[in-house]
Amino acid sequence: MSRWLEPPRLRVGEENGTENRRVTWLELFYDLVYVVAVSQVAHNLSKNVSVPGFFGFVALFLPIWWSWIGTTFYANRFDTDTVVRRVLMALQMLASASMAVNVHHGLDSNSTGFALSYAAARVVLILEYAWAGWCIPVARGLTTHYAIGFAIAAFFWITSVFVPMPVRFIFWGIGLLIDFLTPLTGQQHQAQLMPHTEHLPERFGLFTIIVLGEAIIAVITGVVEVDWSGLSVLRAVLGFAIAFCLWWIYFDNVDGTSLRAVKDGSANNVLTFQVWLYGHLPLVIGLAAAGIGVEHLILSQAAVPLPAPDRWLICGSVALCFVALSVLHRTGVIFKCKARTKHRLAAAAILLLIAIAGSAWYPIFVVSAIAGICIIE
Repeated sequence: MSRWLEPPRLRVGEENGTENRRVTWLELFYDLVYVVAVSQVAHNLSKNVSVPGFFGFVALFLPIWWSWIGTTFYANRFDTDTVVRRVLMALQMLASASMAVNVHHGLDSNSTGFALSYAAARVVLILEYAWAGWCIPVARGLTTHYAIGFAIAAFFWITSVFVPMPVRFIFWGIGLLIDFLTPLTGQQHQAQLMPHTEHLPERFGLFTIIVLGEAIIAVITGVVEVDWSGLSVLRAVLGFAIAFCLWWIYFDNVDGTSLRAVKDGSANNVLTFQVWLYGHLPLVIGLAAAGIGVEHLILSQAAVPLPAPDRWLICGSVALCFVALSVLHRTGVIFKCKARTKHRLAAAAILLLIAIAGSAWYPIFVVSAIAGICIIE
């Protein structure tokens, strides 16, 4: 029992950074909440495939993703299997579940609940960082910087509930900006406590699996709801091929070699982690949106050209994935390869050309072209 009551301990640094780290059962259980949250925010986009609908999807996806990121990076440096840690993780799960509940009409009637839910998740994280700083003096610079930055951001989210819409969303934007800038402005503290290079790729890979799962759900949903025919089955198979190829492209390249090569807190190594972190954001947005695009492709009328919003959604989201992958390739965060960078950018350009010039294309032609590009990549 005494082991469960131990204070947070440092899991990184010269003495601890080389220990074998695997994702814990608690982290896997925690991720289940985000399976639901991502599914709910994707459902919002499915109901409103338009430019405003996409930006609304991104606006709600960002806090969900950043909440997961906050918990992941704390666990990467300070995770312990204690009673207090389990209770705090349970509170974070409740806050995240509340975000998922309030996603529907999250930019309208449920915006107050969504804002307070996100703020609650940040408050728990702030308490964890404050406690870690109290128990681990060597980490106090980083934990204080993070706790203060996240507390200021949470203040804007809490204050937003007292402000009428649409001004409320300005407060959200300021809060998110401060949240995102906090790690960027604390590089000198990060250099002293670089994240664990074995644990981090596995965690990011698991979140990528979560958003890819939306594409699999989309294929199944589409097949269940559409009348079976040769074309509908073929579209479903090709939709699955798109998801499978995106999984293949990402996981065939992301072995964590670039992160494991990091040995110190030099400016270049800190930058590598920053690119790893922020470079995954457009990737997971694209993957989640692509799942909805696949669903609409399967459900669309076979004998009618694919509507422009649906065409732009599937082509644009997959193109966004390729652009994000090209950046990760170019910077060496995943497999460093200039040729692959060029291939990903070329694929993105072709997809955008299909979105622009494919107004007369039937759904089967669109999904076949996208699947073909993904297979070639």
